[in-house]
Amino acid sequence: MANLVYKRVSTDQQSTARQDLVLAEAGIEDPIVFEEDSGTSSHLHPLQRPKFGELLTYARPGDTVHISEMFRLVRGNQHILDVLEVLHRDQLALRIHDGAFSAMDLTARHPRTGELLSTVKFMVQTLAAAGELQRELTYDGLRAAAAKGNKGGRRPALAGETITTVRTAFLAGRSIAALAREHHVSRGAVRTAIDDLLPEHVAAVEETSPPELLVTLDMPGKVADFLQSAELDDVARPARDQGVTVRRGQGYTLRVTAAPSVHRQFLARCQPPDGGHGLPAVPAQRKARREYENRVSALTPTGP
Repeated sequence: MANLVYKRVSTDQQSTARQDLVLAEAGIEDPIVFEEDSGTSSHLHPLQRPKFGELLTYARPGDTVHISEMFRLVRGNQHILDVLEVLHRDQLALRIHDGAFSAMDLTARHPRTGELLSTVKFMVQTLAAAGELQRELTYDGLRAAAAKGNKGGRRPALAGETITTVRTAFLAGRSIAALAREHHVSRGAVRTAIDDLLPEHVAAVEETSPPELLVTLDMPGKVADFLQSAELDDVARPARDQGVTVRRGQGYTLRVTAAPSVHRQFLARCQPPDGGHGLPAVPAQRKARREYENRVSALTPTGP
């Protein structure tokens, strides 16, 4: 007969470490594990969860379903009764290895009717209600802590001035192992405190392209006039609109401050004055575009 282990956590921030410990201590022989994806909500009925559905499909009469505690599988009273009914139908045993339900035989049924014993139903209802109350109190406590700016969960092993000391020592050449021994914490705690100083983090930051520096170029008035009706993105349009008009005889130039990539976008959008897109070239417009193109081409390339 197979031993089928079911595991689940409610959020992406949780792990199955405690469940793993409880189930390991139970000494389950040749376990076949069915673990829900992280963040599978407890609000979802157990019979609708993907991995529990796979478990029921895989199971054969006489197999045993193992869970660390009842609320990893079910949430409330009706969920428990529904699951027990399905397990009874499929002739599957249920073993709960921790918590209040671990001392109960939830499979006990009346010898004549085959229904759950009334004492089992009573205990299920009582303990399920207690579990709901505990979750509500925990949730209220977390909300109150968040309102004060505190986070739920375990406090960091290193905090305050100790973190500054550890970071300074690491930059001075101390190893993670030495710092962990000195401060009586795990290496993981030290790595958390210095995460942004580690080589892999620094390398990732260095690989990030630096922002482009802004460049001021004079855009010929005929190019600026054409771009009034051109399609520009949410960065280029404000840059053009905020340009400063500089009068030059009967014409003008628009002094635009923008990143090189924006100037290149302006140049790409003013192709028609040079005779592109099947439109006739106007000499004055063509000359204006050539002038602007020379200025843009003089910029240092920012990419491959």
